[in-house]
Amino acid sequence: MVNAKLLYRDLCRILKARHFVLPKEATPHMLIEATAQAALIQAGDAWAKSHSAYAKHRHAAYISAEFLTGRLILNNLLNLGVLEEMKTLLAASGADITCLEEEADPALGNGGLGRLAACFLDSAASMDAPLMGYGLKYRYGLFRQKIQGLDQAEEPDEWLTSDDNWSVRREEDAVLVPLKDFCVKAVPYDMPVFGYKTDTVGTLRLWQTESLHEFDFALFNDYKYDEASLNKNRAEDITRVLYPNDWDDKGRLLRLRQEYVLSSATMQDLIRLHEKSGRSLRQLPHFLAVQLNDTHPVLAIPELIRLLTQKGVSFDYACRMAQETFAFTNHTVMPEALEKWSMQLIGMLSDEISAILKRLDKRAKRQCGLALIKDGRVSMADLAVYMSFSVNGVARIHSELVKTRLFPDWYKLFPERFNNKTNGVTQRRWLALCNPELTALLQSKADGDCIKDLGCLSGIKPDAQLAKALLQVKRLKKQQLSAWLKLTQGVDIPDSFIFDIQIKRIHEYKRQLLNALGIYDLYMDVKDGKLKDLPPVAFLIGGKAAPGYARAKAVIRYVNSLAQLINNDTSVNGKIRVCFVNNYCCSAAEKLIPAADLSEQISTAGTEASGTGNMKLMMNGAVTLGTWDGANIEIAQAAGEENEFIFGARIEELDAIADSYDPMALYEKDARLRRAVDSLTDAGFPDEDGALKELKTSLLEGASWHKPDHYYVLKDFESYRDARLQALRLYRNDPAAFSMMALKNVLASGIFSSDRTIAQYCEEIWKI
Repeated sequence: MVNAKLLYRDLCRILKARHFVLPKEATPHMLIEATAQAALIQAGDAWAKSHSAYAKHRHAAYISAEFLTGRLILNNLLNLGVLEEMKTLLAASGADITCLEEEADPALGNGGLGRLAACFLDSAASMDAPLMGYGLKYRYGLFRQKIQGLDQAEEPDEWLTSDDNWSVRREEDAVLVPLKDFCVKAVPYDMPVFGYKTDTVGTLRLWQTESLHEFDFALFNDYKYDEASLNKNRAEDITRVLYPNDWDDKGRLLRLRQEYVLSSATMQDLIRLHEKSGRSLRQLPHFLAVQLNDTHPVLAIPELIRLLTQKGVSFDYACRMAQETFAFTNHTVMPEALEKWSMQLIGMLSDEISAILKRLDKRAKRQCGLALIKDGRVSMADLAVYMSFSVNGVARIHSELVKTRLFPDWYKLFPERFNNKTNGVTQRRWLALCNPELTALLQSKADGDCIKDLGCLSGIKPDAQLAKALLQVKRLKKQQLSAWLKLTQGVDIPDSFIFDIQIKRIHEYKRQLLNALGIYDLYMDVKDGKLKDLPPVAFLIGGKAAPGYARAKAVIRYVNSLAQLINNDTSVNGKIRVCFVNNYCCSAAEKLIPAADLSEQISTAGTEASGTGNMKLMMNGAVTLGTWDGANIEIAQAAGEENEFIFGARIEELDAIADSYDPMALYEKDARLRRAVDSLTDAGFPDEDGALKELKTSLLEGASWHKPDHYYVLKDFESYRDARLQALRLYRNDPAAFSMMALKNVLASGIFSSDRTIAQYCEEIWKI
């Protein structure tokens, strides 16, 4: 734990030494920078002690392409136990403490995959578990979303220009990563992960690629300026952007290099740490477990084999060591999302890795009768399942689908490897930090510190008085969100409205289109006078579409078209308002989640692996409006299905109609549905490039690889509409009953803490 007065003293000294100012004179950037540096000084001894202690015992490494940390300064001060005291000290000095919220979000992730990884590191440090994270230090991350007209546009997210205050460059631990036609230097930047109410400080190590020969002086003097910096640009391109566009081989090769640099640098580092401890190389699996977070870091498997064989270990023994070291987490049930790289592309990456993959393919065929390379492409998921000692899904239903749909042949051979680890979220950020008012209310009733142990909530009795207090907290958070929306989005939404929120990556299977079609249906019914009892409701949708994902971008256009239509219609906007939240990110989520009344979790049954947004919303008193999918199922089972609004076809029903489903028949039969679908083309929305028309075509006729209405939007339209109306009417007619449902969700959220998830990983997989 850190002493707040000493931290404040160091902060003042840093401001004086670097900027010649006092706290009250400091700019937001100065204050954030000085606070971060002071915290690193104060926690330096604990960090060094934790880091050196990890290698002495069995420990784990978590490799992920994403770590969506969110703003760090307030979360770090919270976990260090000095947040409120530091606010008091800074306020007393005349400093503007609100400027601490101006820290940039590190652009190190995109969605749930990266946020889960960040939650896991927080939980591991808070539980004194020896877990180290490994990722990449992206210069621009994914992108900064901007709405131009009605459409998404992408801009660089230049977060590193001012706010990389928590990274410590470790030049002494830099490694060389050999690529086929050049070699790059991977330099680690360490970010501390402070445990809550403990002296443990974990580490997130992020690799930045640099050139060995940054500048050719002779070429520059020969007026060949671009060529003079070619090596520098080629090396730095690898960690410039998260998920570079991979529509052609040039982009795919860059993405493959990214994954290989992450894998190679990490495995070199882990071997170095192991050998530094004085242990035999062959003891590596006894002291290390490596968790592969989805398929992006699976090249770590052949890379470990390459490194071991270089050190004299036989190929067969190196394979055995790898199988005893790696564990694999699958995050998707959709085959198209499971990476498969062409061997031709692998050959352009590395001859050595190509040769090892071919040998592993022969080994798998000989041992198991199953191939890793099919039609010239290597399946990274199959490689991970074959070469890992543990394979887990991230929700109960998902883990069953992993066994029965994704890897049935592997499951028959190795059933003992397969297990479930339902995701979780850290209550430090997603309750204590973003909703201190609710935290204080719960803490006043809990028998213990619920921020240290969220399981304390299960001991609180859900009575009417507490439900009423929750309603008051919710109204306050809605007031705060309304002010934030006005400031950042230019949208005026009264806090008296019901807040219906869907925030997640824009993707067809997540069905933001179903939400939007439902909004249009409600709008028309209100406008026509057919729906007189609709309470005032605001529909908030946020998320980013991948730059090359045209259909997802079309959904954003449609939502923005609805917002423009409805918000400007004075005959209706007293009942309905719509906002597409621009540039949705972790910090925006911290504003949106505490204010939500309804949590939209409406993916097609059998498509969402788990979800973590659903858990954050539940934890903050939102009632789930969702399908029987992912962790929605476990949320409903924990809080009681009667305390959620569940709708839609379940997996068994969809399986039964897969070959006979006819969305056109539904469209022709149901006038209300037809009206909503026709709005894509007939409501006068701008569509010069035909993107909205293509959306309609994909529903009724199919498009690209899609069969018609591939994600059953039309199938679930009626039950979705009915469930949402039921929820809205209950809120209006019996707010006390609705608040009691919300309260029961909050009190049942303890099992969705990432502390529980990490405890299971530690005990059942990593053995630490």
